[in-house]
Amino acid sequence: MATISGNVVSLTDWVKRLDPDGKTATVIELLAQTNEVLMDMAWMEGNLPTGHRVTQRSGLPATAFRLLNKGTAPSKSTTVQIDEACGMLEAWSEIDKDLVELNGNAGAFRLSEARAFIESMNEKQVQTLFYGNSGLNPEQYTGLSPRYNAIAGATNGSQVLSGGAVANGNSSIWLVCWGEQQTYGIFPKGSKAGLQHDDLGLQVVENVAGIGGDRMLAYRERWQWKCGIAVKDWRFNVRIANVNIANLVNKAPTAANLFDLMIKALHRIPTNGLKMTRPVFYMNRTVREMLDIQARDAVQLGGQLKYEVVDGQWITTFRGIPLRVVDQLIENEALVV
Repeated sequence: MATISGNVVSLTDWVKRLDPDGKTATVIELLAQTNEVLMDMAWMEGNLPTGHRVTQRSGLPATAFRLLNKGTAPSKSTTVQIDEACGMLEAWSEIDKDLVELNGNAGAFRLSEARAFIESMNEKQVQTLFYGNSGLNPEQYTGLSPRYNAIAGATNGSQVLSGGAVANGNSSIWLVCWGEQQTYGIFPKGSKAGLQHDDLGLQVVENVAGIGGDRMLAYRERWQWKCGIAVKDWRFNVRIANVNIANLVNKAPTAANLFDLMIKALHRIPTNGLKMTRPVFYMNRTVREMLDIQARDAVQLGGQLKYEVVDGQWITTFRGIPLRVVDQLIENEALVV
């Protein structure tokens, strides 16, 4: 069920096509070690210098039965265009030359520091993917939560399920169907895909600009990631909101039944949508832990059922769909109504 056509390009595919010397590809492979989302996302080069313009179907043409010798009026579909913006995530590293060379292995020291920058960029990107809001922070791109942030009266309210909470202190489970006609990552037209690394080598660094400033020799590096997300068809994502963490952990009678909610989420996806995309469930570590515990409890109550029948031992998929842990999914989300 979790397969997808070969037309959907991953970030690793992009960088290996565009940077044959392998340097950028190595950075992406390091990213994927701690960011499972990168293993799933489809990516596309935007058609705008600052992002991507998406054309969405907003209305279907009118159709009618007709009588003999009586015609029908012509009709047409309607579309709307939405501009999806990219953000520019950036960081600089400057390390004293003598500190780098202190242990006699400058390469290993710099790689150790680079991993920290990669992880930091990684976490910020994933946090923005789910919670970014360009309306509040114009330097960011808009992530998934602001797009699926209401149930009653919302156009996409059918894609937001409630875990039963009645107050704040919640988390969400996401079912995202990655695909070139559904949801995908974007990078600006004419730019490079993924996290870019510029090793600027040994340079003179001034603590205060001007002739009187302090100076030292330092290894300088720049990290930059131009990225965003496009949701072309909102019907292919589902947010299970209002999963109260305290109730879940304490096994309160009002705790969310995670398996029931995930089954409901699957049925919110259009027919054959799970086959034509790359569907993945995302949840934080606490929710993932309680999902495993609920599976064990269901087996204990089931009498003759074996744990293996309910994806026992260690659950890595649900009905064939991968389960990914995303630590950036917070546990203090506001109530979604």
